[in-house]
Amino acid sequence: MKKMISLLLALALALTLCACVTPKTPMPIEDGDKSAAQPVTVRLGGLKGPTSMGMVKLLDDAESGATENGYEFTMAASANELTPQLVQGELDIVAVPANVAAILYNQTEGGVELLAAGTLGVLYMVEKGGETVTDVASLSGKTIYATGKGATPEYALTYLLSQHGLTLGTDVQVEWKSEPTEIVALMAEQENAVAMLPQPFVTVAQGQVEGLRVALDLSAEWDKLDNGSRLITSVLVARKAFADEHPAAVRTFLSEYAASTDYANANPAEAAVLVEKYGIVKAAVAEKALPECNLVCITGTDMKSAVGGYLQTLYDLKPEAVGGAMPDDGFYWMDA
Repeated sequence: MKKMISLLLALALALTLCACVTPKTPMPIEDGDKSAAQPVTVRLGGLKGPTSMGMVKLLDDAESGATENGYEFTMAASANELTPQLVQGELDIVAVPANVAAILYNQTEGGVELLAAGTLGVLYMVEKGGETVTDVASLSGKTIYATGKGATPEYALTYLLSQHGLTLGTDVQVEWKSEPTEIVALMAEQENAVAMLPQPFVTVAQGQVEGLRVALDLSAEWDKLDNGSRLITSVLVARKAFADEHPAAVRTFLSEYAASTDYANANPAEAAVLVEKYGIVKAAVAEKALPECNLVCITGTDMKSAVGGYLQTLYDLKPEAVGGAMPDDGFYWMDA
């Protein structure tokens, strides 16, 4: 019996010594924590205009190492250049028109997720040589120069006209141009002209066309309808695979993007210098345009309400404008 007790004591002592010298096994790391611990480089895309103007502080901070995420930035003239790169996995997050995001969601069968609304309406009706445009109804019988056929500008104008009993192509004619610069040149040559332009090109036109005035803010006209939606120009959309793998990096991006838009809105002169640095427009133009660009970062339930209402108006108007079907709840990234 004594031998048995001695043996058990020796075994216990041996186990105690092993416990003292054996390294502790690391605790398993949850996926979200792993994403937070490891630096992530986000491949980001934006359009040459307000969508990228809201990112300039973020990009500048990233260059100096002041952001948690790293960022590689691609700027394009149209969404058609960015969306294939997103779908093919060459970009992680892009800023595109809201209806394009919905179309992508339908085409990829849920392969993308909407992170935030990035800009509200940036469309304005401008007039040279008179004050005949006073409200949407006063556009009846006019011919308008515009860009954006088959995109947000056409759909927004069609909807606003329809809410005032007017039909695009019947009551109001549009000469569609490929670039806002074409419209600015045309208005400079004509005595009387009306155009629908986005910022910052409204500011460009005001600097080049004598007697040009801003007649209507289409965002304000949309809000007057009080239909529960907002006029959304652009949104931020991510590859679902990227968002699923790096949720913490997505949350960090949204925080850093929100800070960037806040900076641009509060400091237009300083932000304008960065806008020129990244080749969007000249600083003098950007400083005047930024307050009219409606830069935002709307996430979560507010995003779902604002964007969902906007897409519903487009769907009711023309289902193919959003890809033939309204996106379901899986479209909205609600982890912000």
